[in-house]
Amino acid sequence: MDDVLRPLLVIGGTVALTLLMGWLIDRALRAADARHPETRLWSLLRSCQPPLQVLLASGAVQISYAVWELSLGKGDVVPKILATLTIASAAWLAIRAADAVAENTLARYEARTEDLARVRQFRTQLTMLRRVVTTILAIVASAVAILLVFPDLRALGTSMLASAGVIGVIAGVAAQSMLGNLFAGLQIAFGESVKIGDTVVVDGEWGTVEELSLAFLTIRIWDDRRLTMPVSYFNSRPYENWSRGGHEITATVYLHLDHATPIPALRKRLQEFLLGRADWDGRVWSLVVTDSTPTTIQVRAAMSAKDSGDAWTLRCAVREELIAWLRDHHPHALPRVAHSPAAISPSGTEDHPSP
Repeated sequence: MDDVLRPLLVIGGTVALTLLMGWLIDRALRAADARHPETRLWSLLRSCQPPLQVLLASGAVQISYAVWELSLGKGDVVPKILATLTIASAAWLAIRAADAVAENTLARYEARTEDLARVRQFRTQLTMLRRVVTTILAIVASAVAILLVFPDLRALGTSMLASAGVIGVIAGVAAQSMLGNLFAGLQIAFGESVKIGDTVVVDGEWGTVEELSLAFLTIRIWDDRRLTMPVSYFNSRPYENWSRGGHEITATVYLHLDHATPIPALRKRLQEFLLGRADWDGRVWSLVVTDSTPTTIQVRAAMSAKDSGDAWTLRCAVREELIAWLRDHHPHALPRVAHSPAAISPSGTEDHPSP
């Protein structure tokens, strides 16, 4: 009974002490956050509380287990479990701390600059770096846990390193697509071709880049659908980036009208309509005839907007307004289907091809 009760008392007391330490650290971070409202670092570091608590508990219990020479019998696996928990929680804490520092750095950068394009670029690069750091820390923690906690696997690790050349070639061929997406993601993040928040047109769908991972890029389409694509697509195929070089965009509306359309009056109506629209940024506008056919003319209305969202709204509103105005004031300007009786020959009979 004493062999079980004694370890439980020691472990319970150690865990209670670590809980008290974690609570004191959280109170200190809260006080630091109250004293320094100009930075979010201390409040963000409070998110490290769960991994810190696990690290303190597992490390302290592991030390107590060795100092008090505790044992739960032959083949006791508690030390190995505690060591694994310590390594895993340390990696978890490092990831959370890196995320907190990255979020604080991004917030301070956003406060210092008004260039949204540079902010999106910096956010994209930080996101990619966080994913790379998370992956590396997870791999390193797993390797350390295997080599230090389980000595029996060291021989296996040595033999695997001896054949690393052959395995590397095989893995490189098998994971060619995955590695290509990985390097493509890094190239996109630091090459500034696509950033989080950019408006792009891909495969006929336009939307906003919402997430960028090591292998995939997610686009939120205008109707709230998500289009997920491999990042290598953006290095091998052409696409439209409406945010490249600025958010401003010129929206266009094409109308097919009759030749009798009063173009000057229609142009004046477009100007009057744009003056009352908040989504027109006031830079440019125009209305010109761009093409003609034997039955209709093609009229193009162009107007500038501050971003793609306003451009889409403005395009729909202008199309609706011009068609309604022509219907109410100049219905003859709308396209018509030409029809007439069949041609009659002078002799009074219909023309038929001779046999």
